[in-house]
Amino acid sequence: MIKKIQENLNQKKYSAVELTKQYLAKIESTNEALNSFITVTPELAFEQAHKADEMLRAKTDTSLTGIPFAIKDNFCVNKTRTTAGSNMLKDYIAPYTATAVQRLLDQGAVPLGKTNMDEFAMGSSSETSAYGPTKNAHDPTRVPGGSSGGSATAVAAEQAVFALGTDTGGSIRQPAALSGIVGFKPTYGLVSRYGVIAMASSLDTIGPLASSVEDTEIVLEAMAGP
Repeated sequence: MIKKIQENLNQKKYSAVELTKQYLAKIESTNEALNSFITVTPELAFEQAHKADEMLRAKTDTSLTGIPFAIKDNFCVNKTRTTAGSNMLKDYIAPYTATAVQRLLDQGAVPLGKTNMDEFAMGSSSETSAYGPTKNAHDPTRVPGGSSGGSATAVAAEQAVFALGTDTGGSIRQPAALSGIVGFKPTYGLVSRYGVIAMASSLDTIGPLASSVEDTEIVLEAMAGP
């Protein structure tokens, strides 16, 4: 999907701003039922989409320029609420951005918002969030898995092209499986954990959730590194 969107952006079939509007509208129309997002960030999304369109015009774009994505809510994003699914952090505004997220922003990817999760990433159903349970995109009577259930539902419901998650004991792989998408847990240390609220520092890994193996590979390569 990422390569096809990039092709359409370069052929000017639509702009990054227009694409962002489309995804934000999808979130607005479906999030009440699915509860996949805790915080939606339209201002940040449009700011980044305008930058992406400038990169496209200047032909300095990358494989992720203009691609809308979602961020699990245990990743810090500068000047943005970061709750980790807990009331303890309901008013916490991060003063900096996690390295993995910053790498994607530097490449022109467009952040749509922060996704729901089991509180402090401890859970396997996305039912233990202080902000209510996330529903499975294919059947709202079922769970999407956890703890990255909001990210999995966002991708499965086409609210985002890809999403970031964390995996300590299955928290990317299990919700990806339950949601019918692809999730990848990379080797420990391949992606920087800087700026991610830890569940178990010696085991936590950061990885992508997307609709295809190819898309997960593109995202992983973009954010890997110390």
